[in-house]
Amino acid sequence: MIREATAMTVRQNLGELLNEIQYRQDQVLITKGGKPVAAMVDVALFDKIRLMRNEFDRLTTDLAKVYRDVPADVAENESAEAVAAVRKR
Repeated sequence: MIREATAMTVRQNLGELLNEIQYRQDQVLITKGGKPVAAMVDVALFDKIRLMRNEFDRLTTDLAKVYRDVPADVAENESAEAVAAVRKR
């Protein structure tokens, strides 16, 4: 379950929130002035997010190398065609 809590509430109830995150795999969206500023998630989810981010960075670096000498409009057209083909499936 995703729960929203103010930064003040998080400070006052940190131990309880950590237990909810650790044992129930809850997530907490922390807000300040009504705006989201951070999130608390269990370690397993955090590890998955890190792995996905690392893989995304690797893929974008590889694509940048492949398209290094290709004009921008050609690269954009090829990317748009690839996205359209995947979405069509």
